[in-house]
Amino acid sequence: MNVKPGMEVASVSDVGCQRDNNEDSYLYWEPAADREFHRKGRLAVIADGMGGYEGGQEASRLAVETVREVYDHVVRDDPRAALLEAFATAHQRIQTYALQHPDLHGMGTTCTALVVRDRQLYFAHVGDSRLYLIRGARISRLTRDHSYVGRLVESGIVRAEDAEKHPHRHILTAALGAGTEVAVDGAEHGMALQDGDDLLLCTDGLWGVVTDEELETEAGRNAPAECCAALVKLALQRGGPDNITVQVLRILPET
Repeated sequence: MNVKPGMEVASVSDVGCQRDNNEDSYLYWEPAADREFHRKGRLAVIADGMGGYEGGQEASRLAVETVREVYDHVVRDDPRAALLEAFATAHQRIQTYALQHPDLHGMGTTCTALVVRDRQLYFAHVGDSRLYLIRGARISRLTRDHSYVGRLVESGIVRAEDAEKHPHRHILTAALGAGTEVAVDGAEHGMALQDGDDLLLCTDGLWGVVTDEELETEAGRNAPAECCAALVKLALQRGGPDNITVQVLRILPET
């Protein structure tokens, strides 16, 4: 993976202990040309497919590839608007693919994407894959879960600390490819990043068995590659009931 100065990036994806195939997809991308790099910044995407063996794989692959393609070619200079356009296109492409392959009816995927440009963070999100910001000894979740249990937490019916163990935590209320329209979450404006900040993207195969405090601890004591490896190992030790994917992007001092 070629990464321009100013950031350290690592990613790991594992099928887990109880699945035969990996329905997660992810990427890190940045333009090779300096002029385009300054205009576009850096893009990271993670997706967790649903809809069976082939359907989930195809949905997450389509989402990740489409977000990269659209973000790369869109004329807009507003990263958030470009991400929203990319998500809308991915949603349509997944639905079209399902119509062309009736055996994959019901396919869909979560998708969380971030852009770092000029040390400003922008992101878009659908589903229950997560984006965290780790700054110093504090971890903050920037996304909210689009899930049945997520709604229960927001309404005060279920405590946040109980949500990860709730038996219905995997029931999504929004996904790319599902429904006529898709509502995409994301910050209205860019968020300023600092030296040493870690951005952590992960699917529910990780956060479902590893606590936020453990995510912060591993990021605080390790470089991104070692952090990803340690977190996946921890999830596997706890049974690895789902596919596990994690990306860590660390902001480095500007040179």
